[in-house]
Amino acid sequence: MADAKEDNKRDRLDDVMLNVARSRVALGVVAFAVPGLTVKAMRMGSGADAGRDYVTRMFAAREIALGAGYLLSKGEARKTWARLGFGVDALDTVTGLKTRGRLPLWVTAGAVGVAGGAAGLGAAKVAKDLFRR
Repeated sequence: MADAKEDNKRDRLDDVMLNVARSRVALGVVAFAVPGLTVKAMRMGSGADAGRDYVTRMFAAREIALGAGYLLSKGEARKTWARLGFGVDALDTVTGLKTRGRLPLWVTAGAVGVAGGAAGLGAAKVAKDLFRR
């Protein structure tokens, strides 16, 4: 009974990770296509800003690559993509925390919440991959 329950948990975690990967691709495509709108929606600026748009598109490319890499891989390669995503999300969480006091609190809280949540899921996936063989 415990083994069946554990298998069900593992399947749910894998399903969640697939949804995270799909979300990365979707967010990346939108951010790449309309970087100004993406930044405006996050209330981190408005108007034309070529430098901001360039950095937003770099972020978008990273999200597309991480999501697509996870979705298109299997087995050991997928484990590697999960670790890469976890590392990026952990660094994004730290970066978000460093904005405290320089951005509106809700912007920092939102960024840290999203990145921290993804990092938590990534940590669970990496731990599962390392300790469940």
